[in-house]
Amino acid sequence: MTASSLSARTPSRAETQGELSRGLAYYPGCSLHSTAAEFSLSTRAISAALGVELTELEDWNCCGASSGHALDPFLAYALPLRNLILAQREGRDLLAPCAACYHALRSAQAALGVGDASSGLAQRLQEEMQAVMGETYQGKVKVYHIVDLLAQPEIKDRLSRRILRPLDGLPVVAYYGCLLTRPPRVVSFEANPEQPRLMDEILAVLGAKALPWTHKTECCGASLAISNPGLVEELVGRIVAAARRAGALAIVTACPLCQSNLDSRQKQVPGLSSALPVFYLTELVGLALGLPGGGWWRRHLVSVERLVAAAAGT
Repeated sequence: MTASSLSARTPSRAETQGELSRGLAYYPGCSLHSTAAEFSLSTRAISAALGVELTELEDWNCCGASSGHALDPFLAYALPLRNLILAQREGRDLLAPCAACYHALRSAQAALGVGDASSGLAQRLQEEMQAVMGETYQGKVKVYHIVDLLAQPEIKDRLSRRILRPLDGLPVVAYYGCLLTRPPRVVSFEANPEQPRLMDEILAVLGAKALPWTHKTECCGASLAISNPGLVEELVGRIVAAARRAGALAIVTACPLCQSNLDSRQKQVPGLSSALPVFYLTELVGLALGLPGGGWWRRHLVSVERLVAAAAGT
């Protein structure tokens, strides 16, 4: 097997349908087991409703996404690579709803496929996995992000046929942040990483109105939340102001770091008259599918109750 064959592969539509029918290994990462529990709850609920069985990956480890690359570049690849090998043992593809985890897993795949040959990175990674886990990564695990999964034609078709509560033109903006589309040679499932469209298209299936706006892929500064809060508040303020200029009543994201940052920082931004709700895409999918969602909404810091009640017709 060549090094390039170890990077992300692109299965045919028939292969994808077969893989999804077998179910996916679920990698929640640290955030979805803690601060982003509502993202995990809604992801699991909508996957079940759409007929995709998720089984949490046994003995998974932190992928080191937030700081691993700054502390130890080799470990930043080795940690997610261990999770890929665990999925390989189970013979299933992997769903990583967290944008940072998805980025780390895809980066590890890319490092094996297109790593700097002079550094011997790919060889060192595989030797480390052989020593620690008794096997190497064979490059046969596809990693899905939740946006990627929902955009698969089969899943999108199921979603469109099972909508019970269309969102009645709810004006929102789709916020991708900086991890889902960059760098495109590693992570992007979008045709145009500068102007991604898939989340907008999924929102349209739900009956929402995804508005064009200027800050779709701008960084919110979440990784600097502790070290430079002043800069983060400025970035959050720009994003929220852009969403308001577009006419949105809410921001929709699929990244736990972005959601937490935008949801918690708005009230600290000078000059913002009121805060905008920040939904996970999966929560709105659940709402449109008529799922209960009681455990999701109360975890938001900026209240979403009014919009949820209006969308639910209560």
